[in-house]
Amino acid sequence: MTGPAFVEEAVHSYLRHVSIERGLSPNTVAAYRRDLVIYAGWLADAEVTDLRTVTAQQVSAFVQHLGSRVESPLTASSVARILSTVRGFHRFLLEESVVDVDVAHETKPPKLGLRLPKAISIDQVSALLAATDGDELPQLRDKALLELLYATGARVSEVVNLNVDDMLEGDVVRLTGKGNKQRIVPVGSFARAAVDAYLVRARPLLSGRGKATPALFLGVRGHRVSRQNAWLIIRAAAERAELGIEVSPHTLRHSFATHLLSGGADVRVVQELLGHSSVATTQIYTLVTIDTLRDMYTTAHPRAR
Repeated sequence: MTGPAFVEEAVHSYLRHVSIERGLSPNTVAAYRRDLVIYAGWLADAEVTDLRTVTAQQVSAFVQHLGSRVESPLTASSVARILSTVRGFHRFLLEESVVDVDVAHETKPPKLGLRLPKAISIDQVSALLAATDGDELPQLRDKALLELLYATGARVSEVVNLNVDDMLEGDVVRLTGKGNKQRIVPVGSFARAAVDAYLVRARPLLSGRGKATPALFLGVRGHRVSRQNAWLIIRAAAERAELGIEVSPHTLRHSFATHLLSGGADVRVVQELLGHSSVATTQIYTLVTIDTLRDMYTTAHPRAR
Protein backbone atom coordinates (compact mmCIF):
# COMPACT_ATOMS: atom_id res chain seq x y z
CA MET A 1 0.00 0.00 0.00
CA THR A 2 1.63 3.21 -1.15
CA GLY A 3 -0.60 5.79 0.54
CA PRO A 4 -1.58 6.13 4.21
CA ALA A 5 -3.64 3.35 5.78
CA PHE A 6 -6.58 5.41 6.98
CA VAL A 7 -8.38 4.04 10.03
CA GLU A 8 -11.98 4.45 8.85
CA GLU A 9 -11.36 2.77 5.50
CA ALA A 10 -9.49 -0.13 7.12
CA VAL A 11 -12.23 -0.68 9.69
CA HIS A 12 -14.83 -0.78 6.92
CA SER A 13 -12.78 -3.34 4.99
CA TYR A 14 -12.33 -5.52 8.07
CA LEU A 15 -16.04 -5.52 8.90
CA ARG A 16 -16.86 -6.51 5.33
CA HIS A 17 -14.29 -9.30 5.61
CA VAL A 18 -15.73 -10.81 8.82
CA SER A 19 -19.28 -10.44 7.54
CA ILE A 20 -18.94 -11.74 3.99
CA GLU A 21 -15.82 -13.91 3.88
CA ARG A 22 -15.93 -15.34 7.40
CA GLY A 23 -19.72 -15.40 7.60
CA LEU A 24 -19.98 -14.10 11.16
CA SER A 25 -23.44 -13.31 12.50
CA PRO A 26 -24.85 -9.76 12.30
CA ASN A 27 -24.75 -9.55 16.11
CA THR A 28 -21.03 -10.44 16.18
CA VAL A 29 -20.23 -7.98 13.39
CA ALA A 30 -22.14 -5.26 15.26
CA ALA A 31 -20.09 -6.01 18.39
CA TYR A 32 -16.86 -5.76 16.39
CA ARG A 33 -18.03 -2.45 14.97
CA ARG A 34 -18.68 -1.02 18.45
CA ASP A 35 -15.26 -2.15 19.66
CA LEU A 36 -13.47 -0.65 16.68
CA VAL A 37 -15.34 2.64 17.03
CA ILE A 38 -13.83 2.89 20.54
CA TYR A 39 -10.39 2.02 19.19
CA ALA A 40 -10.66 4.46 16.28
CA GLY A 41 -11.75 7.22 18.67
CA TRP A 42 -8.73 6.57 20.89
CA LEU A 43 -6.39 6.66 17.90
CA ALA A 44 -7.96 9.94 16.79
CA ASP A 45 -7.42 11.44 20.25
CA ALA A 46 -3.79 10.29 20.01
CA GLU A 47 -3.62 12.04 16.60
CA VAL A 48 -2.91 8.75 14.80
CA THR A 49 -4.31 8.83 11.27
CA ASP A 50 -2.10 6.24 9.55
CA LEU A 51 -2.35 2.67 10.85
CA ARG A 52 1.18 1.97 9.65
CA THR A 53 2.48 4.27 12.38
CA VAL A 54 0.72 2.51 15.28
CA THR A 55 3.17 0.91 17.72
CA ALA A 56 2.86 -2.02 20.13
CA GLN A 57 3.30 0.45 22.99
CA GLN A 58 0.28 2.41 21.80
CA VAL A 59 -1.90 -0.73 21.68
CA SER A 60 -0.83 -1.53 25.26
CA ALA A 61 -1.59 2.04 26.28
CA PHE A 62 -5.05 1.68 24.74
CA VAL A 63 -5.72 -1.42 26.82
CA GLN A 64 -4.58 0.34 29.99
CA HIS A 65 -6.77 3.32 29.11
CA LEU A 66 -9.90 1.14 28.84
CA GLY A 67 -9.52 -0.16 32.37
CA SER A 68 -8.49 3.09 34.02
CA ARG A 69 -10.36 5.84 32.21
CA VAL A 70 -12.14 8.34 34.46
CA GLU A 71 -15.53 7.92 32.81
CA SER A 72 -16.92 4.37 32.86
CA PRO A 73 -13.77 2.24 33.25
CA LEU A 74 -14.38 -1.17 31.74
CA THR A 75 -14.24 -4.51 33.51
CA ALA A 76 -11.42 -6.92 32.73
CA SER A 77 -13.75 -9.10 30.64
CA SER A 78 -14.88 -6.12 28.55
CA VAL A 79 -11.30 -4.99 28.03
CA ALA A 80 -10.32 -8.51 26.97
CA ARG A 81 -13.19 -8.62 24.47
CA ILE A 82 -12.24 -5.30 22.88
CA LEU A 83 -8.57 -6.30 22.74
CA SER A 84 -9.58 -9.52 20.98
CA THR A 85 -11.34 -7.44 18.33
CA VAL A 86 -8.37 -5.10 17.96
CA ARG A 87 -5.96 -8.01 17.63
CA GLY A 88 -8.14 -9.56 14.94
CA PHE A 89 -8.22 -6.21 13.15
CA HIS A 90 -4.42 -5.83 13.16
CA ARG A 91 -3.95 -9.45 12.09
CA PHE A 92 -6.22 -8.73 9.13
CA LEU A 93 -4.16 -5.63 8.25
CA LEU A 94 -1.01 -7.76 8.15
CA GLU A 95 -2.64 -10.49 6.08
CA GLU A 96 -3.84 -7.87 3.58
CA SER A 97 -0.34 -6.29 3.44
CA VAL A 98 -1.73 -3.01 4.70
CA VAL A 99 0.97 -3.01 7.40
CA ASP A 100 4.30 -4.79 7.70
CA VAL A 101 4.02 -5.78 11.39
CA ASP A 102 1.19 -7.00 13.61
CA VAL A 103 1.73 -4.58 16.49
CA ALA A 104 -1.14 -6.00 18.59
CA HIS A 105 0.02 -9.61 18.55
CA GLU A 106 2.00 -9.51 21.81
CA THR A 107 -0.45 -7.36 23.79
CA LYS A 108 -1.87 -9.38 26.68
CA PRO A 109 -5.40 -8.98 28.03
CA PRO A 110 -5.95 -8.32 31.75
CA LYS A 111 -6.32 -11.38 33.93
CA LEU A 112 -9.93 -12.42 34.36
CA GLY A 113 -11.41 -13.59 37.60
CA LEU A 114 -13.29 -16.87 37.39
CA ARG A 115 -16.95 -16.10 36.78
CA LEU A 116 -19.26 -19.01 37.37
CA PRO A 117 -22.48 -19.05 35.37
CA LYS A 118 -25.59 -18.06 37.28
CA ALA A 119 -28.13 -20.84 37.29
CA ILE A 120 -31.46 -21.06 39.05
CA SER A 121 -32.86 -24.14 40.76
CA ILE A 122 -35.25 -26.62 39.16
CA ASP A 123 -38.03 -25.32 41.41
CA GLN A 124 -37.34 -21.76 40.29
CA VAL A 125 -37.41 -22.84 36.65
CA SER A 126 -40.75 -24.54 37.27
CA ALA A 127 -42.12 -21.38 38.86
CA LEU A 128 -40.87 -19.29 35.94
CA LEU A 129 -42.51 -21.57 33.38
CA ALA A 130 -45.75 -21.72 35.40
CA ALA A 131 -45.90 -17.93 35.24
CA THR A 132 -46.66 -18.21 31.52
CA ASP A 133 -49.71 -20.47 31.98
CA GLY A 134 -52.86 -19.36 30.21
CA ASP A 135 -54.90 -19.59 27.02
CA GLU A 136 -54.36 -16.09 25.64
CA LEU A 137 -52.23 -15.75 22.49
CA PRO A 138 -49.24 -14.10 24.21
CA GLN A 139 -49.34 -16.67 27.02
CA LEU A 140 -49.33 -19.60 24.59
CA ARG A 141 -46.38 -18.07 22.76
CA ASP A 142 -44.45 -17.18 25.90
CA LYS A 143 -44.94 -20.66 27.33
CA ALA A 144 -43.58 -22.23 24.13
CA LEU A 145 -40.65 -19.79 23.99
CA LEU A 146 -39.52 -20.32 27.59
CA GLU A 147 -40.09 -24.08 27.53
CA LEU A 148 -38.00 -24.34 24.36
CA LEU A 149 -35.18 -22.20 25.77
CA TYR A 150 -34.91 -24.38 28.87
CA ALA A 151 -35.44 -27.67 27.03
CA THR A 152 -32.65 -27.03 24.52
CA GLY A 153 -30.21 -24.69 26.29
CA ALA A 154 -30.29 -22.57 23.14
CA ARG A 155 -29.03 -19.02 22.93
CA VAL A 156 -31.86 -16.50 22.70
CA SER A 157 -30.72 -15.48 19.20
CA GLU A 158 -30.94 -19.12 18.10
CA VAL A 159 -34.52 -19.46 19.31
CA VAL A 160 -35.89 -16.18 17.95
CA ASN A 161 -34.27 -16.98 14.57
CA LEU A 162 -36.05 -20.34 14.34
CA ASN A 163 -38.46 -20.97 11.48
CA VAL A 164 -41.42 -23.32 11.71
CA ASP A 165 -39.59 -25.86 9.53
CA ASP A 166 -36.77 -26.03 12.09
CA MET A 167 -39.09 -27.92 14.44
CA LEU A 168 -38.33 -31.31 13.00
CA GLU A 169 -40.34 -34.49 13.44
CA GLY A 170 -39.20 -36.88 16.13
CA ASP A 171 -39.02 -34.30 18.94
CA VAL A 172 -35.87 -32.52 17.79
CA VAL A 173 -35.11 -28.96 16.69
CA ARG A 174 -32.50 -27.65 14.27
CA LEU A 175 -30.57 -24.75 15.80
CA THR A 176 -28.21 -22.46 13.92
CA GLY A 177 -25.46 -21.20 16.21
CA LYS A 178 -22.33 -19.08 15.93
CA GLY A 179 -20.63 -19.20 12.55
CA ASN A 180 -23.87 -20.54 11.03
CA LYS A 181 -23.09 -23.97 12.48
CA GLN A 182 -26.18 -26.13 12.74
CA ARG A 183 -26.89 -28.73 15.39
CA ILE A 184 -29.80 -31.00 16.18
CA VAL A 185 -31.04 -30.89 19.78
CA PRO A 186 -33.73 -33.02 21.42
CA VAL A 187 -36.90 -31.33 22.66
CA GLY A 188 -38.53 -32.72 25.80
CA SER A 189 -42.21 -33.60 26.03
CA PHE A 190 -43.18 -30.48 28.01
CA ALA A 191 -41.56 -28.14 25.49
CA ARG A 192 -42.93 -30.07 22.53
CA ALA A 193 -46.46 -29.91 23.96
CA ALA A 194 -46.13 -26.17 24.55
CA VAL A 195 -44.82 -25.56 21.02
CA ASP A 196 -47.56 -27.71 19.50
CA ALA A 197 -50.24 -25.82 21.42
CA TYR A 198 -48.77 -22.52 20.25
CA LEU A 199 -48.58 -23.68 16.62
CA VAL A 200 -52.19 -24.87 16.59
CA ARG A 201 -53.93 -22.26 18.73
CA ALA A 202 -51.87 -19.07 18.58
CA ARG A 203 -49.48 -18.78 15.66
CA PRO A 204 -52.11 -18.91 12.88
CA LEU A 205 -53.92 -15.96 14.45
CA LEU A 206 -50.72 -13.99 15.05
CA SER A 207 -49.55 -14.73 11.50
CA GLY A 208 -52.75 -13.26 10.09
CA ARG A 209 -51.88 -9.88 11.60
CA GLY A 210 -48.76 -9.35 9.44
CA LYS A 211 -47.02 -10.34 6.26
CA ALA A 212 -46.34 -14.00 5.61
CA THR A 213 -43.19 -15.13 7.43
CA PRO A 214 -41.62 -18.51 8.19
CA ALA A 215 -40.65 -17.34 11.67
CA LEU A 216 -41.64 -19.67 14.49
CA PHE A 217 -42.24 -17.08 17.20
CA LEU A 218 -44.36 -14.07 16.27
CA GLY A 219 -45.23 -10.87 18.07
CA VAL A 220 -48.70 -9.40 18.44
CA ARG A 221 -48.37 -7.69 15.05
CA GLY A 222 -47.34 -10.84 13.24
CA HIS A 223 -43.62 -10.06 12.99
CA ARG A 224 -40.74 -12.24 14.19
CA VAL A 225 -40.07 -11.86 17.91
CA SER A 226 -36.80 -9.99 18.48
CA ARG A 227 -34.07 -10.72 21.01
CA GLN A 228 -35.21 -7.66 22.97
CA ASN A 229 -38.80 -8.95 23.00
CA ALA A 230 -37.57 -12.29 24.35
CA TRP A 231 -35.68 -10.53 27.15
CA LEU A 232 -38.82 -8.60 28.12
CA ILE A 233 -40.97 -11.75 28.02
CA ILE A 234 -38.61 -13.58 30.38
CA ARG A 235 -38.22 -10.60 32.69
CA ALA A 236 -42.01 -10.22 32.96
CA ALA A 237 -42.41 -13.94 33.70
CA ALA A 238 -39.75 -13.74 36.43
CA GLU A 239 -41.59 -10.82 38.03
CA ARG A 240 -44.90 -12.72 37.98
CA ALA A 241 -43.15 -15.74 39.48
CA GLU A 242 -41.77 -13.47 42.23
CA LEU A 243 -38.33 -15.05 42.00
CA GLY A 244 -36.71 -11.96 43.47
CA ILE A 245 -33.66 -12.29 41.19
CA GLU A 246 -32.73 -11.04 37.76
CA VAL A 247 -33.43 -13.65 35.09
CA SER A 248 -32.28 -13.49 31.48
CA PRO A 249 -32.40 -15.85 28.49
CA HIS A 250 -28.84 -16.88 29.35
CA THR A 251 -30.02 -17.84 32.84
CA LEU A 252 -32.08 -20.61 31.26
CA ARG A 253 -29.09 -21.70 29.17
CA HIS A 254 -26.90 -21.84 32.29
CA SER A 255 -29.60 -23.71 34.19
CA PHE A 256 -30.01 -26.20 31.35
CA ALA A 257 -26.30 -27.07 31.44
CA THR A 258 -26.02 -27.14 35.22
CA HIS A 259 -29.09 -29.34 35.69
CA LEU A 260 -27.92 -31.80 33.02
CA LEU A 261 -24.50 -32.17 34.60
CA SER A 262 -26.01 -32.46 38.08
CA GLY A 263 -28.18 -35.25 36.71
CA GLY A 264 -25.16 -37.19 35.48
CA ALA A 265 -24.91 -36.09 31.83
CA ASP A 266 -21.47 -36.41 30.21
CA VAL A 267 -19.73 -33.06 29.70
CA ARG A 268 -19.06 -33.91 26.04
CA VAL A 269 -22.77 -34.43 25.46
CA VAL A 270 -23.58 -31.11 27.10
CA GLN A 271 -20.89 -29.47 24.95
CA GLU A 272 -22.61 -30.76 21.82
CA LEU A 273 -26.04 -29.67 23.01
CA LEU A 274 -24.82 -26.15 23.84
CA GLY A 275 -22.91 -25.80 20.58
CA HIS A 276 -19.61 -25.02 22.31
CA SER A 277 -16.59 -25.37 20.02
CA SER A 278 -14.36 -26.27 23.00
CA VAL A 279 -15.15 -28.56 25.90
CA ALA A 280 -13.19 -26.17 28.14
CA THR A 281 -16.06 -23.70 27.81
CA THR A 282 -18.53 -26.34 28.97
CA GLN A 283 -16.37 -27.54 31.86
CA ILE A 284 -16.94 -24.32 33.79
CA TYR A 285 -20.43 -25.67 34.54
CA THR A 286 -18.89 -28.63 36.33
CA LEU A 287 -17.50 -26.16 38.87
CA VAL A 288 -21.04 -25.02 39.61
CA THR A 289 -22.20 -28.56 40.32
CA ILE A 290 -19.10 -29.26 42.44
CA ASP A 291 -19.85 -26.16 44.53
CA THR A 292 -23.42 -27.39 45.01
CA LEU A 293 -22.21 -30.84 46.07
CA ARG A 294 -19.73 -29.29 48.48
CA ASP A 295 -22.44 -27.16 50.08
CA MET A 296 -24.76 -30.16 50.44
CA TYR A 297 -21.93 -32.25 51.90
CA THR A 298 -20.97 -29.57 54.41
CA THR A 299 -24.58 -29.18 55.50
CA ALA A 300 -25.49 -32.87 55.67
CA HIS A 301 -22.40 -34.80 56.76
CA PRO A 302 -21.99 -35.03 60.56
CA ARG A 303 -18.19 -34.74 60.38
CA ALA A 304 -17.85 -32.26 57.54
CA ARG A 305 -17.26 -29.29 59.83
